Amino acid sequence: MPESIEIFPVVVLTRVFAARPSSVPEMRDFIRRCSGGVAWSESDNRELNKTIMEVLLAAAGPGGRVQVSCRTYPDRVEFDVLPSVTEFLHPSGRHPNELSSPSSEASDPVIGDEEPATFAEWITAVLRREGITREAAARQLGVSVKTVSRWAGGETEPRLRELRRVQDRFGHMPFR
Repeated sequence: MPESIEIFPVVVLTRVFAARPSSVPEMRDFIRRCSGGVAWSESDNRELNKTIMEVLLAAAGPGGRVQVSCRTYPDRVEFDVLPSVTEFLHPSGRHPNELSSPSSEASDPVIGDEEPATFAEWITAVLRREGITREAAARQLGVSVKTVSRWAGGETEPRLRELRRVQDRFGHMPFR
């Protein structure tokens, strides 16, 4: 007797985001909307943030983009967070960056009881945590003091090649 085949309705939503730190909150909001209001554990949030940052760094370069796909089945929701080659690339055949990657061991700076919401808040907290000036950070990162000041003031964000150096020097960048 042949095996039975079950067919499930699947809803697939895909959105492409610019590969820059300011897109992180939008990516997380998209994923949370797709998950239908299911409460996320602290561990799930850390894994999501780590995955998003890894993909942002992998998408470095001019015009870098990140593709987030959400597949909703009757009993579960699955996500892919991938560097996007093109806005219309179908995720099939690509290896998903799974949310079950090990969580970061680095201590993340927090503001009050919450993680920073922006890169500017995060870098300011990191400099405070490390006890270094903007000048020292600029030397360590190979950028100008004016650049670090613009980052801390929220005027600009690092380019992805600079973001790699920031993460290598100061650790994981959590965003709410």
